[in-house]
Amino acid sequence: MQSPAIPQPPLRIGLLLLPAFNSFALNAFIDPLRAANYLNGQPLYNWQLLSLDGPTVIASNGFSIGPTMPFDSVKDAFDFVVINASWTPERFQHRKLQIWLRDHASQGATLVGIDTGAFVLAFAGLLNGYRTAVHYDHMDSFWELFPDIELDERLYVFDNGRISCCGGAAALDVALEIIRLQHGMKMANRAARYIFHERLRAGDEQQLSTNHEPIGYAIPELLREAILLMEQHLVRPTPLPELARQVGISQRQLTRLFREHTGLTPKRYYLNTRLNRARSLLTQTELSIAEVADACGFKSAEHFTRMYSARFNIRPSQDRKEGRIPFQFRSYPSFTGL
Repeated sequence: MQSPAIPQPPLRIGLLLLPAFNSFALNAFIDPLRAANYLNGQPLYNWQLLSLDGPTVIASNGFSIGPTMPFDSVKDAFDFVVINASWTPERFQHRKLQIWLRDHASQGATLVGIDTGAFVLAFAGLLNGYRTAVHYDHMDSFWELFPDIELDERLYVFDNGRISCCGGAAALDVALEIIRLQHGMKMANRAARYIFHERLRAGDEQQLSTNHEPIGYAIPELLREAILLMEQHLVRPTPLPELARQVGISQRQLTRLFREHTGLTPKRYYLNTRLNRARSLLTQTELSIAEVADACGFKSAEHFTRMYSARFNIRPSQDRKEGRIPFQFRSYPSFTGL
């Protein structure tokens, strides 16, 4: 793992909060730095809350954070620029913001994307040739929008002046890793202990470890393999006989496993997985309904619309409108079952 060059303290950090940002990730990122400052007895890190236009920003949970400063009103350059975003990052393709980000990159600032912050950096052309991480709920849309950028399913990625993480508690791990790189393991460990973080998680840990899944590793390995194959072949779904053959069991055995552990047939589980992906693409990208249908393995937009309406009790066109708002109290997914 190649880590960014981090200047000596005090390190100046600009935290850009976009509307509907992840407030938990904001606190998770700042608190280890605050602890390090306290434990060191003098400031190691200074940070400034920024926004598109100030003075406050509404987070995805409805909290109002402020005061903030408009990003383009700050004259001094930052050592780190952190983009904290969540829902609909495609809304923030502002030319002025992209120029500001490029200017910081050209001056050697490390750019950090939290949750969907990587989308904002990618739209500005600042992730070409870099590995990146985003929240697992937004991976499909990132793949569709930026097929040439290497997307990593890990908690966070440090890659030569770019840092990205999936958000939430992983932002805390990113902050601790920054402390470790600049001030050593002892200081990182002290900061983690001070805020009662149980351990320093490495960036190579996967976002969706089977050890933390609700089903966990109680499901048979063969079923897990079949589900993984389904998820890897959504654009051109694999016929069930071929799926069973690749797993190494009969189609009858495959059906029994799915019914016993998911309550669904393999066909229904596969269809629901494709429709779940379609819902993410509809609400998180500007792809047309026909393009979403094709990306999820449906032969026609008409067939896709029928299946989608039956699954979610709403037409794709209507869900695209309603699925984007309100951010604060949206329940996603708004259906039960797998």
